[in-house]
Amino acid sequence: MKRFIFFFALFLASFSMNSLSLAQTVSAQDQCLKLGRGVNILGYDKAFWQDYEKGRFKESYFKMIKDAGFSTVRINLNPFTQMDSQNKINPGWLETLDWVVTKGLDANLMIILDLHEYTTMADNPEAKKEMFLSFWKQIAPRYKDKSANVVFELLNEPNQKLTLEMWNSFLAEAVKIIRESNPERTLIIGPGNWNGIESLNTLKLPENDRNIIVTVHFYHPMRFTHQGAAWADEYKNLSGIKWTATPDEKEEVKSKLKVASDWSLKNDRPIFLGEFGAYDKGDMDSRARYTAFVARTAEKLGFSWAYWQFDSDFIVYNIDKECWVEPILDALMNR
Repeated sequence: MKRFIFFFALFLASFSMNSLSLAQTVSAQDQCLKLGRGVNILGYDKAFWQDYEKGRFKESYFKMIKDAGFSTVRINLNPFTQMDSQNKINPGWLETLDWVVTKGLDANLMIILDLHEYTTMADNPEAKKEMFLSFWKQIAPRYKDKSANVVFELLNEPNQKLTLEMWNSFLAEAVKIIRESNPERTLIIGPGNWNGIESLNTLKLPENDRNIIVTVHFYHPMRFTHQGAAWADEYKNLSGIKWTATPDEKEEVKSKLKVASDWSLKNDRPIFLGEFGAYDKGDMDSRARYTAFVARTAEKLGFSWAYWQFDSDFIVYNIDKECWVEPILDALMNR
């Protein structure tokens, strides 16, 4: 009997160790591969966050997005206006987020929780630092038991007054907070200067934390991708600029993305292209041609990606007409 108990205990110990090992085999590289092809959602659907049954985004879209060929949704979160004077997030907003995470996972999608408060953080980062950290103090333990298919992105496009040096300090504190409750959670972190590829060498990550995917954004050349965009002073009056896939145009895309690839190989950190696309004011043929070339180039370099975006602008889906923007969808899915 004692011998049986001994071997049974040995079996349990072995099983536990194997289970722990399995839990720890999800690497950043594996996670990046699983992210695959994604799309940004819910960034500007304010009504949704008040009452998800009255928003533009509908529950059925999760399955529709999956069926279209996407494997990931990057959820653009703007919680700062939902915080009280103690930086506690509105419970109703959190319940809506719970619903989004659940429905996304039910549709077999990877979920990226992207803190999208880049404008507020850039304006006064020191004053907003506690809001930034408080968000992760609340979100991390809330989702600590969710599957590895939920990924945390610390902050979209740190920029301007949130300097490169300041961002490295902020992210280190946020990682420490998250790791207290989520030691194995995959994180996504990008460099300052709007997640610019040219700023990758300034990014300082915890050396021993290898479960981190690095994100960059890509909108080059801006005079094409942002022509007619009212918020972009330098480009808002431009129009008629085409992207015809000339050798020079293709080389510009490839050379800039290769900078990220070279950095990735040197630093052993996988790359997620978190945003790319061309604004709706450009001609459709050029937009589709450009979108396809960026997506295929990123894939050849081993990057996962998320198109900007599902609704609002740069759209891949027309909610008003309830139909896909087929040239953009076909470009993304290589049809």
